[in-house]
Amino acid sequence: MSANDDQPPQSQQPTPQGPDPVQTLLLILVVALVLGATGYLCLAHPSLTAPIAAVGGVGAALAATFSVVRKR
Repeated sequence: MSANDDQPPQSQQPTPQGPDPVQTLLLILVVALVLGATGYLCLAHPSLTAPIAAVGGVGAALAATFSVVRKR
């Protein structure tokens, strides 16, 4: 008999199949709220449209760069 005979077999943990549905729902909710608030600001205060567009353009470029770097 070996020393490992007294130990129960180790169970394998299941691998996750995809993103957590709660995280996905929260991400969608936050994106919708941010876009809605941005749209409201652009309509209610037209003088903020140019700065908001500039920040959005820089943010989109940073998000694209981050996603490309993360895939490597």
